[in-house]
Amino acid sequence: MSTVNVMAREIAAKIVFYGPGLSGKTTTLKRIYETVKPSLRGELMTLPTEADRTLFFDFLPVRVERVGDYALRLALYTVPGQVFYNATRKLVLQGSDGVVFVADSNPGAQDANRESMANLEENLAEQGIALDSFPLVIQFNKRDLGNAVPLAQMRALLNRRNVPDFETVAMSGDGVLDAMKAMIRLVIKDLRARKIVPSSKPRPSAPQPSLSKDLGASLEAQVQEHLVHQPAPEPLPAPHGSRPALGPVAALAPAALIDPARVAETYFAAGDFEGCVRTCLETLQRGLAFAGESSIAHQSFLLGLNGRDVLDAYTRSQRGASNIEDASFALFVLAQLFVRLTQAGLPTPEQ
Repeated sequence: MSTVNVMAREIAAKIVFYGPGLSGKTTTLKRIYETVKPSLRGELMTLPTEADRTLFFDFLPVRVERVGDYALRLALYTVPGQVFYNATRKLVLQGSDGVVFVADSNPGAQDANRESMANLEENLAEQGIALDSFPLVIQFNKRDLGNAVPLAQMRALLNRRNVPDFETVAMSGDGVLDAMKAMIRLVIKDLRARKIVPSSKPRPSAPQPSLSKDLGASLEAQVQEHLVHQPAPEPLPAPHGSRPALGPVAALAPAALIDPARVAETYFAAGDFEGCVRTCLETLQRGLAFAGESSIAHQSFLLGLNGRDVLDAYTRSQRGASNIEDASFALFVLAQLFVRLTQAGLPTPEQ
């Protein structure tokens, strides 16, 4: 699954090269690697298995459409071709944002092509993903063979979905970059459709949640006042596409975190303070991840959160049974995070 780093202004997406053994996946990846400037690519890594290997590297494609005002960083992986490495295939495929299927144009490889495509569909289905709606590009590789299977025949066998396909010769690099560019376009389109792309438009600054000292109200009283006097929010969308009213914390949430925010508020309104605290901390961890892979303290600093509040929220959860004050404080810290993420440009449900 793609990840957003709001501090580095990057979106990281994972693309997997799939196909039967010896179809040209590794050669394709190496040709792409050789094309990218060294300053824009990571190291080409190899994960060996007993008789096969998985290769991967990441890079910043500079000549592609930007995703809002974010750069797109791609991580490219190959999977083992042999059927008996299906467990490795599944592992590499997890969290992918698109697949380039590399088919072998050799007449003797058509059964392997068909089995590999079926295997891809099956492995994605286990993750709850339908291949028909997943970014997919097909490379018909080894088109330089004198006895290459006719293109129409290969399309009839492998491309009933009518996805972008390309004739390639991985050894020389012919057509490889064209297929890669098509894959990038599909991934960007899918990112936008899933509404995880931060907005490029500047958003008005939202006030940071704070305690009302003038009224002298305690923290838990402020949160409870809002939650108890409103209908308890539902954690999931209501039937027929309608959605229940948002509570005060979920109303601040970016689109990617609105559902767990609803769940936390529902726990609070029901008096399940331990469930509320647990859900708040899980959501807090997901939200902090938008600042990149680092310690919680560093993530909090990058997002402009009060590190002491974040630490206190975790400390309270470790003391034992959570009470209304603990749950209120966890919701308060979560509200601060939502404000910061919205200011950083994460899309809201209305966008």
